Amino acid sequence: MDADLRISLHAWMVLTRTFDDAMVSMWKQGRGLGGTFSQRGHEAISVGAGMALGPDDVVAPMHRDLGTYLVRGMSPERIFSNLLGKATGPSRGRDANLHGMGDLGLGIIGYISHIPQALPTTLGAAMAFRYRGERRVAMTFVGDGGTCSGGFHETLNMAALYRAPFVLVIENNQYAYSTPLHQQMAVSDLAARAASYGVAAERVDGNDVEAVYRAVSAAVERARNGEGPSAIEAVTMRMLGHAIHDGAEYVPAELLEEWAAKDPIERHRNVLLEDGVVDTVDLEKMREVAQQRIAEAIAEAEKAPYPDPATVTEGVYA
Repeated sequence: MDADLRISLHAWMVLTRTFDDAMVSMWKQGRGLGGTFSQRGHEAISVGAGMALGPDDVVAPMHRDLGTYLVRGMSPERIFSNLLGKATGPSRGRDANLHGMGDLGLGIIGYISHIPQALPTTLGAAMAFRYRGERRVAMTFVGDGGTCSGGFHETLNMAALYRAPFVLVIENNQYAYSTPLHQQMAVSDLAARAASYGVAAERVDGNDVEAVYRAVSAAVERARNGEGPSAIEAVTMRMLGHAIHDGAEYVPAELLEEWAAKDPIERHRNVLLEDGVVDTVDLEKMREVAQQRIAEAIAEAEKAPYPDPATVTEGVYA
């Protein structure tokens, strides 16, 4: 990867972390946020995977894939507006969290909170591309817990059978809400679950943004060339609770300490410095730009109007 791409990957991770920190801080201050899901520790996955897609591809992110939303062009202002229940958010005040933030103009399928129901939906998009002979790819994400649900297995079976241009990123962050991996399943290699259906599968370090980018880029290229679906298991750690109200007391402190030392942004920062791609002045400027960008986004979102109550039934289909 050239220097510009490596710097871009890092800048998106810094912006994602800055957004996440501000979101958590606002929640603690009681500044009107709805459900708040931190993605601390997931930045390398959401940014690396999102950057691997082409402009005409589609993606269905989850609640810990903030970086993917940003990379695809959803502005921080729009996302904060959604969190604050404002009319200028993607759900127009209908869902005050990271759910429902779809924008097909950006190639983003709105998050379906009943995991893993985004998988069959995304497969449907991939099959449409295949039927129409379009060189487009559909990608989505699932957590470790979601691999235990029927939709995961049914989707991968069909995707492999019809060689759909479908890419799945499995975010193995050790816990499905409060249930650790070893209490969910008798296997520890989640990529093997996908491989058993004839899907090209591999496991990568989910805290290494360049490794994630390379793996997902290769999977996207295979799918685009008609070589069928892929699954990438990205191993990471959810550094906070399931949602901000969850203190995650059930997670051993030593496990969090172990993964804190593998922080994806700090690791990539050190790699870029060692390789001479950036210096500390560049990195400080990047941090300042991100902080200014997020501060401006919050100010704009807080000034935005709430939806008109007279429109409450608009866009409701069931």
